[in-house]
Amino acid sequence: MRVLVGYATTHGSTRGVADRLAAGLRHAGLTTDVRALDVVDDADAYGAFVLGSAVHNQSWLDPAKDFVRDNLELLGPRPVWLFSVGMPGALRGPWKRLGPMEAPVIVRSLPKGLPYRSHRLFSGIIRASQLPLGGRIRFRLIGGRYGDHRDWEAIDGWAAEIAAELHRT
Repeated sequence: MRVLVGYATTHGSTRGVADRLAAGLRHAGLTTDVRALDVVDDADAYGAFVLGSAVHNQSWLDPAKDFVRDNLELLGPRPVWLFSVGMPGALRGPWKRLGPMEAPVIVRSLPKGLPYRSHRLFSGIIRASQLPLGGRIRFRLIGGRYGDHRDWEAIDGWAAEIAAELHRT
């Protein structure tokens, strides 16, 4: 079975997560392609999908939402997993507890009718240069920390779970 690990990214952090997920799936013996969702031209070639996007304003980027909407019929009968890359790991104090609460909001923003096996919210990379001045000020006021907050162990673990489920089907 060929698996598409598709992503939409702005600064590259989400592509790094997609690459790591694909590596974990390949390590488990699955054939994978890692592709930006706005360049996938033959979604029908895949038997399973791991789809993800950077999160801006509690929503996936348009190329990811467009891919899901345009391929909803195709995705329906196939196994689909979703991941989002945001900044919960960059938050501290009371804000840190609010980070995971973003996951259901993200899923609700996706096109209706998408069946999926699970959704994971991972932290990404955040740099001061990625935010406008007002955003940098707000980020610092809430105690945000710049840096790479990706949890490779959690990403690898999820890839192993997906692989195990695909081997059972």
